Amino acid sequence: MTDISAPLPHAVAGATDKVKDETPLMTKVAKATGGGPGKYIVWLIAALWTVPTMGLLISSFRPEDDIKTSGWWTWFGEPANVTLDNYSSVLSDKVGGQPFSSFFWNTVRIAVPGAIIPIAVASFAAYALSWMHFKGRDALSVFIVALMVVPLQMCLIPLLRLFSSDAFEKLPLEGIPSIWLAHAIFGMPIAIFLLKNFIGSLPSEVIEAARVDGASHMTIFLKIVMPLSVPAIASLAIFQFLWVWNDLLVAKVFGGGARNQPMTYALVDMVGNKGNEWQLLTAGAFITMIVPLIVFLSLQRFFVRGLLAGSVKG
Repeated sequence: MTDISAPLPHAVAGATDKVKDETPLMTKVAKATGGGPGKYIVWLIAALWTVPTMGLLISSFRPEDDIKTSGWWTWFGEPANVTLDNYSSVLSDKVGGQPFSSFFWNTVRIAVPGAIIPIAVASFAAYALSWMHFKGRDALSVFIVALMVVPLQMCLIPLLRLFSSDAFEKLPLEGIPSIWLAHAIFGMPIAIFLLKNFIGSLPSEVIEAARVDGASHMTIFLKIVMPLSVPAIASLAIFQFLWVWNDLLVAKVFGGGARNQPMTYALVDMVGNKGNEWQLLTAGAFITMIVPLIVFLSLQRFFVRGLLAGSVKG
């Protein structure tokens, strides 16, 4: 007689295949790119990705006549033909009566709070939407996701009118603070969406154990959720910081005069209306890239973990 309690061979095989298919996505990506043809493809893509940056760097050290008459790759024929005149012109020229260094510090003053404010608020909102139960939570989540499809350009004039209304008259929202708030508003939907995906995927057993021990929501958020969410927050911080650092439109609309403008404003003015001084753009653009490169390289160990955060559980 056949023992009906024994597992069928095809059922065992199906269960085994299911276990194999549940390999974490990060492990699959690491295996695909860690050896064989995948490794060489990744290196090829990385090399091609750095070509424009290398061309920009080489052009920034070439004389003006060479930049305007030949491609940057011709520099390899005479590598001794370099000059610092482009950097000297960028750093010495004044835009609106201000040196380039003042625009650099304006960019720092705009980018740091412009990245911290939305991420801080989005962290609280993501925790509330993930682990706090209240009426209308799901509808609010859908509404926040829907805000991501609203073009930024449609909101500039209404938001500028709101900041100029009587309701905001007593608030110090002129100049750089208004740029902070505008960037926080525009970056909030995507920040909440990404952090909610990660925070919502944290093990529920950890959260429930903390609640049983009498921990409040604030204690759970600060001592459990935030330390576990460092990869996602760091990855989001990179994107938000780079967006604010390279922004021109929002700063030009909400910043007012040249004294509140970032480096992108100075670069546009240096190049000229007809673009006839674009040799300065190479040096100025590379100066603008230095800080983002430092930020990215400093946080790159969190970058891949943050990109894949929340895609799988366990």
